[in-house]
Amino acid sequence: MNYEELIKETALADERLVVMTAENRALIRNLPAVLGPRFIDTGITEQTLIGAAAGLALRGRVPVVHALATFLTLRAFEFIRTDVGIGQLPVKLSGFVPGFLSDGNGPTHQAIEDVSLMRGIPGMTVFAPADEADMLAMLPAIWASPAPAYVRINTRPATYEHAPFEMGKAEIVAEGTDVTILTYGMLFEQTLVARELLQAQGKSVGLINLRSLKPIDEAALLEVVRRGSLIVTVEDHFITGGLYSILAEVLLRNQLTTRVLPLALEERWYRPGRLSAVLEHEGFTGQHIARRIAEALGESGATISAGPAVLENQFAE
Repeated sequence: MNYEELIKETALADERLVVMTAENRALIRNLPAVLGPRFIDTGITEQTLIGAAAGLALRGRVPVVHALATFLTLRAFEFIRTDVGIGQLPVKLSGFVPGFLSDGNGPTHQAIEDVSLMRGIPGMTVFAPADEADMLAMLPAIWASPAPAYVRINTRPATYEHAPFEMGKAEIVAEGTDVTILTYGMLFEQTLVARELLQAQGKSVGLINLRSLKPIDEAALLEVVRRGSLIVTVEDHFITGGLYSILAEVLLRNQLTTRVLPLALEERWYRPGRLSAVLEHEGFTGQHIARRIAEALGESGATISAGPAVLENQFAE
């Protein structure tokens, strides 16, 4: 099953669900013929899209809206905050090509502040699946929830068999005594590589998939912090407002501190290119992540071997 098949199956079983788009049909191009008037394309008008979705939600519908993540969260931010957020309406926001998945696009199309913006809206829930299998397991619960939601859409092939999804719970892939990697979204696949490379160097490496960013699994974070190992946050997002900030908030709220290595974009957009080139240039391949962690642990990063080639992004809009 893929994204289109899941949303089709869900919509046919629940007439409240309405599929909407701002002329972004790459993943849902076959749905108009199936859903008829319950498929609405407003054109390149993200603000209108959200306003219309809010109106439909007020009338008992559950709109699942689609747009490029950067335009959805930036151009329509006021409408999401005011029309959806204040009213606490069950509008489900599907952001296409977030973070590094926008690979070949320049800064105007790079959604690397979206998590910060969306989690700042009271009542908004925020999710970032690790891959397509993770996403398909998550979406039924997200769409069924009465809360507004933002999802970083990720159709990358799965490289890991995920645990069942539970709202607000992290996926504990592994526990480690030397270092624990916290991540979300498409970089999960590279942290799996980094973990394997570090284990080959004799390190005990934990890995947590924080696919639910809001609500966050505070208990899982506190357990790792109290274990005393180095914590590494890995994210294709600005360092401000993303996972590093979330962790800092949890630590302060609980009057704790720990060693943290943040791997994120610091005050800059990334250089566009094929996904493999982006990850290589920005230092987010499994090898780069492992090397930076080894150096933080006082080891020689030069001893870290290369990981597998990065599968290029096949999605284009």
